[in-house]
Amino acid sequence: MGKLQEFDILFANNKVVYSPGDSISGNLKIRTGNSLQYKAIKVNCHGSCGISNKLNDTSWTLSEQYFNSTLSVADKGTLTAGEHSFPFQFAIPAAVPTSFEGPFGKIVYRIKAFIDTPRFSKDYKAQKPFYLLNLLNLNEVPDIEQPNHAVTTKKFTYLLVKTGTVMLRACSDLRGYTPGQVVRLATEIHNKSGKDTGSVLASLIQKVTYRTKRPLYDLRTIAEVEGAGVKAGKHAEWREQIIVPPLPQSALACCGLIEVDYFIQVSLRSPEAVVTLPIYIGNIAVTLSPCSRSLASSSQYPSTQSPDRITPSAPPAEPHDGDGGAAGGAGPGASEEIPTKSHSQQDPSGQASATMSPSAYGHAPGQRGGGGGLGGPGGESSGAAPLFCVSTGATVPFYSEGSATPMPTSCSLILPPEYSSSDYPHEPPPSYEESCSSAPPRPDRIQ
Repeated sequence: MGKLQEFDILFANNKVVYSPGDSISGNLKIRTGNSLQYKAIKVNCHGSCGISNKLNDTSWTLSEQYFNSTLSVADKGTLTAGEHSFPFQFAIPAAVPTSFEGPFGKIVYRIKAFIDTPRFSKDYKAQKPFYLLNLLNLNEVPDIEQPNHAVTTKKFTYLLVKTGTVMLRACSDLRGYTPGQVVRLATEIHNKSGKDTGSVLASLIQKVTYRTKRPLYDLRTIAEVEGAGVKAGKHAEWREQIIVPPLPQSALACCGLIEVDYFIQVSLRSPEAVVTLPIYIGNIAVTLSPCSRSLASSSQYPSTQSPDRITPSAPPAEPHDGDGGAAGGAGPGASEEIPTKSHSQQDPSGQASATMSPSAYGHAPGQRGGGGGLGGPGGESSGAAPLFCVSTGATVPFYSEGSATPMPTSCSLILPPEYSSSDYPHEPPPSYEESCSSAPPRPDRIQ
């Protein structure tokens, strides 16, 4: 640096994570070996978002600015040899999004310092990032403490002439979680066919939407659990859990270019059947009401049946093929338990994450991990088809404890329905049982 031996930005109390509306303060530390003339010493506080349709490209296609303030801490003079300190302070606006860094865009905040020197002399610059956390309170999301249900029925043909039906139903205990909490899943499969199903998969998936001219989606499988298949003519239940790792929160409030969504996808390999459970990931956990708390304590996992569901008196008729093929669906009393085959969340010792303590995902503001991903529902108005970037592996936010190694996944990633026009995806066609429960009563049954 020649005459300038040290030029650094120091935050008060070494604080690097702030909230909207906070005041950020610190000092410029300057050390010179000889006297240094200057025209001005300035400090700038800047926050902006930029996105691109190219991977890891900083030549932003679109950008938006949240604030840009400049403070002059010294006007025209000479810095004598030795150490100098100049204090600064800025007010952070109340409406700014959480910091974010992804492969196609960033929300960044930083302090920049400048020493403007006379003509023909070298100017000096320094900068240091800081991070904003705009807390998402899950208790402000409607119906967040209610179980999340989804169901689909798949009719398929096998052995060219035989037909069968498989009903897949999944339920999560809540609709929102914070890092370290456990997502409890209950899955029910009615295999009303003469063919064994493939394995069942449950995946925690993150969807990031970058709103370029042609919206770009980045899908990542964060965690995955695999269970065994269901035998022909059987009814089985599968109960599993996924620990939520440190992840950026859902919905980047105050950001118009990047959005985040999370959902649980439960799928069968064969026949191909998928249900989607949208969930929120926030910073302030759901506070259960006394009624919900008592229900939660009575059973570790949610019921796959809706509270008002009426069990039909007889299952739907299936074509018989003479070899015991398409069997009628087994009743709930004959259900079997599906064993779990593998779990993608693992600790360094190789044990499944179901045995890990939630404290393994501790939150440590101020430490920066790998690139995080964040985004949300995408409902583009452009008629052009969106671009896709499909990737796998765990995602780590900027301030999480330790580091994470991306885990391989075998789950096929399916772009979920857009959530911009409704809170949840479109409902699939009702199953036979649901049709029975919603059908008008027969005249001979009216009292």
